[in-house]
Amino acid sequence: MRAIVIKEYGGPDVLAIEQRPDPEPKPGHVLIEVKAFGVNRAELYFRSGAWGEVAEISGIECVGVVRADPDGRFKPGEKVLAIVGGMGRSISGSYAELVNAPATNVTAIETDLAWEDLAAIPESYATAWTALCGILAIKPGQTVLIRGATSALGQAAINIAAHAGVRVIATTRNAARTALLESLGADAVLLEQSGLSQHLRQLHGRGIEAVLDIVGNSTVLDSLRMVRRGGEVCLVGFLGGGGPLTVEPVFQVPSGVRLSTLASALVTGSGEFPLSEIPFQAIVDRVASGVYRAKPAQVFKFKFEDISAAHRVLEENTAGGKVVVRL
Repeated sequence: MRAIVIKEYGGPDVLAIEQRPDPEPKPGHVLIEVKAFGVNRAELYFRSGAWGEVAEISGIECVGVVRADPDGRFKPGEKVLAIVGGMGRSISGSYAELVNAPATNVTAIETDLAWEDLAAIPESYATAWTALCGILAIKPGQTVLIRGATSALGQAAINIAAHAGVRVIATTRNAARTALLESLGADAVLLEQSGLSQHLRQLHGRGIEAVLDIVGNSTVLDSLRMVRRGGEVCLVGFLGGGGPLTVEPVFQVPSGVRLSTLASALVTGSGEFPLSEIPFQAIVDRVASGVYRAKPAQVFKFKFEDISAAHRVLEENTAGGKVVVRL
């Protein structure tokens, strides 16, 4: 099979397309013929070496058809999606024509969506759904602020929250993207800035119920100042960079508010966060009917020049949404 491999840690040009042996079917896994996959920020960290030693073949998600399932849970030819479960980190990932994905992290899907459109859904919508509906437990009539809303994850979160009857405030660093965020369902758009919580409190004196923070450590303390007593901030990304965060809880965390996290790549598909909690078929159906707007922002082909370009646009924050590679 052809696979995109990390030859050494570094920039986008360290990726290469090479021949690798076809993986053999094995118990507990589903052998998938990959049709398309999303490109994710985690894979930039894999490629750069920022997260230490990782699998030679990257990729944390894909869509395709079942080649084999030794356990008989899935039928050959069945349309499926697969996310995380160690793919790209501890085991070979989805940047290949074939991938052995853990069965716990595979689900069957019935749809006529094009492969590239289907590939825009799995990881972004799984993470957004788990954070909003599972952890934050959003309810109609509440207000949630989505920080880092122009990212693929942020756009998925707007779709989900707006459809659930929640008032959505979205943030962006680029005013030109206001119309896009409003078209996805945002009721208000705020420009990302230092001390944004002060501005939000002028608009919502008591604070709001929830914040989904995709920017990360550089904003999370400010996000905590946005929520009212009993409110919660869920940290799900680090668009603004990671690293240690020094906090003096009594003085920097407002009394009576909660901070939670979701490390989707580490827990999705586990016993505590099973895939069965995510209504993938309903999500795909809503995308197909236009209820959710989940078209990929950019689609690349499975070749060295394109996969390197895909990594560059994500790294430079110019993607404008989900980046997908079509085989």
